[in-house]
Amino acid sequence: MKILANDGISAIGKSTLENAGFTVITDKVDQSQLISYINDHSIDMLLVRSATTARQDLIDACPSLKLIGRGGVGMDNIDVAYAREKGLHVINTPGASSPSVAELVMGQMFSMSRFLHDSFKNMPTIGSTEFNTLKKNYAKGVELSGKTLLIIGFGRIGRALASYALGCGMKVRAVDMYTDIVQIPLQIQGLENINVPITPTDFLSGELPHADYISIHVPKQKDGSAVIGKAEFDLMKNGVRLANAARGGVIDEMALIEALDSGKVAAAALDVFENEPTPNDALLKHPKIACTPHIGAATNEAQDRVGLELAETIIGIFK
Repeated sequence: MKILANDGISAIGKSTLENAGFTVITDKVDQSQLISYINDHSIDMLLVRSATTARQDLIDACPSLKLIGRGGVGMDNIDVAYAREKGLHVINTPGASSPSVAELVMGQMFSMSRFLHDSFKNMPTIGSTEFNTLKKNYAKGVELSGKTLLIIGFGRIGRALASYALGCGMKVRAVDMYTDIVQIPLQIQGLENINVPITPTDFLSGELPHADYISIHVPKQKDGSAVIGKAEFDLMKNGVRLANAARGGVIDEMALIEALDSGKVAAAALDVFENEPTPNDALLKHPKIACTPHIGAATNEAQDRVGLELAETIIGIFK
């Protein structure tokens, strides 16, 4: 059976599949040529990450496909329900990237707290001539310890983030559609587990005023609208800091800029954008926004876990 890993696959994932008898092709095929390539090469399985889409037209036009796999968590670039109706297996790797995304968000929170994103830009250009000015500009940093972090979406990534944040001495609260008290395991001497209460999603507005930091780990709402818009910003405390490593559009980007300019939001960190791969320049150039180019899961360790999880799932289905 032939597998096209159109957005790549880790070496361990590729070798695991090949050792099980699969042929793995890692050619990067342009989206416009993908249907022809799959049909011309009799591809049985298509593996994608975020760059390649698998919509209804592709599914209908490629009868040889038996499986579509997403190397990552979200599958909004695949018409999942339609593919399954057509009898295709659709798989993803929900747990593989959780530690990597959580560590990125921790880095974002440290960066926002100590103006690191702005300092890293300005020191090379004016550090030698305006050192004292920059020192004054960045003199009002804050510590994470003792601050309240609200995590919106308490799945694998949210829980991984909670473990890191608790280890830094933060107070963690969570909002999710599933409510319970979740026990977060900690690898800290003298501490084993800490309980984190979860508030129902419908009561998000009640949690927003208490958060010093907010990290979002949910998709857009069912109607395609943002989870955080002007109404939600109005409920937040002054000086809140906000991170989004989930999906572009989860935060209303124009409302975010207004909240930053007014001082309601002290800083924001974005790894995802509404119009990827051409995000709004106003976000990229805003002095209070720390930007990264959708790299939450882009670690060697995460990609090894993604590749291996895909391989093991495929082997489990077809072997």
